[in-house]
Amino acid sequence: MTEKPENLPQDPTRRDFIKKGALAAAGFMIVPRFVLGGKGYRAPSDMLTVASVGCGGKGQSDIAMFARSGKANIAYLCDVDDKQAATTFKNFPKAKRYKDWREMFDKESKNFDAVSVSTPDHTHAVVAYNAMARGKHVYVQKPMTHDLWEARTLTAAAKKFKVVTQMGNQGASNDGTRLMSEWYDAGLIGDVHTIYCWTNRPVWPQGVAWPKTKAEVPATLDWNLWLGNAPYKDFVDNLVPFNWRGWWDYGTGALGDMGCHLVEAPFRVLDLEYVKDVQASVGSVYVGEFTKGVFPESCPPSSHITMTFPKTAKTKGDVTLHWMDGGIQPERPEELGPNEPYGGEEGNGCLFIGTKGKMYSSTYSDAAHLLPSSRMQEEAVKDAKQRWARVPGGANGHYAQWVEGCIAGYGKTELSSPFDKAGPLTEALLMANLAVRGHDLAVKGANGRNTYPGQVKLLWDNSNMKVTNFDEVNQYVKRNYREGFALTV
Repeated sequence: MTEKPENLPQDPTRRDFIKKGALAAAGFMIVPRFVLGGKGYRAPSDMLTVASVGCGGKGQSDIAMFARSGKANIAYLCDVDDKQAATTFKNFPKAKRYKDWREMFDKESKNFDAVSVSTPDHTHAVVAYNAMARGKHVYVQKPMTHDLWEARTLTAAAKKFKVVTQMGNQGASNDGTRLMSEWYDAGLIGDVHTIYCWTNRPVWPQGVAWPKTKAEVPATLDWNLWLGNAPYKDFVDNLVPFNWRGWWDYGTGALGDMGCHLVEAPFRVLDLEYVKDVQASVGSVYVGEFTKGVFPESCPPSSHITMTFPKTAKTKGDVTLHWMDGGIQPERPEELGPNEPYGGEEGNGCLFIGTKGKMYSSTYSDAAHLLPSSRMQEEAVKDAKQRWARVPGGANGHYAQWVEGCIAGYGKTELSSPFDKAGPLTEALLMANLAVRGHDLAVKGANGRNTYPGQVKLLWDNSNMKVTNFDEVNQYVKRNYREGFALTV
């Protein structure tokens, strides 16, 4: 029999009753908690009881970071693959285990306060929405959702159900974003009109055909549960636990993986929201001599996407943001020395171009820097007012910030990436993926030519969530859910 998790929050009414009774019995003398409980005692009301869905890979580190806060009781663990979750199971032996999150929610939801979702992209929204509908706070790995409609739905749900939310783009809690915001607000680079974000990802297969040979499902894996709401397909080798990122049914490519980290800073510094229009150029795949291969199930090996954001209160006009992946990088700024680092060692970076100067950062908004580097010694830089509170622990503090926020309750504390911020960011990246997927819609006509006209600027109607000038791509705004795993609002 599995031991009942400790530190479960009591019902508020019952807690108040016990508190009043204890006070009366003690003649209204207030007794410190550590006296009541002994050394190391922590009141149940000071602990967050967490159920985690997805315990291997990134889920393993997420769960460990919640526990490290000292205020999270990891009480329930759910994973479809016992092998991938083995380390987490070992680290939290008292936690009750499940394979199907739906069963765990049905049986245990009255016993936990919050849910951490660290599954592949395609199941983020279904799990998170069901948790929020039960009044549970949620932490969801980036990207927040797989599809645009899901991002809009989860953003609204967080407000409707009044739950504390956080997306797992931990760089949002770093000092870099706040420092660049202060530089920009101080007018150090003028009005930003152009931004470049780039990454070395993908570091997994993309631009490839779906394997023709099915493989044997590992004994530790429940393949049907792993597929979840995605269309049923036979299991193939080299898909789990990581390479699913390159397939549209499950992942969101390099944009979904790194965009939430790199585009975070532009969103916060300039108060960007929804994309106005987007266009994409993708890397070609060749099969045989002079034969272009089109693999509609797989993300392309590289892309250059141009997004236009409408004017905000912090810009004088529209802002153009260039996204580059697959190793493509923008030209080095002329203010940068020939051997100076450009972005981060990982091959990721973000460059802001303003009317009076430039600044850049690397992954997670680290290494925030003004250009030329000599500007970092200017008095104006040193005197820039600190307007934004720092998160204790920076990126590592992202997890404890959510735990503390959940304990405090909805609307009581400020978080770095709640859904009202993470939702629009996620939508922008998924809108960019619509332009990428437009290239996948090439269809051979009777004359053997592609009917898709190439690089089209997609015009986005944000209120109605649809592309107005290329209807074929709207099929990817909201996916069709497999029976038994639908997101029903």
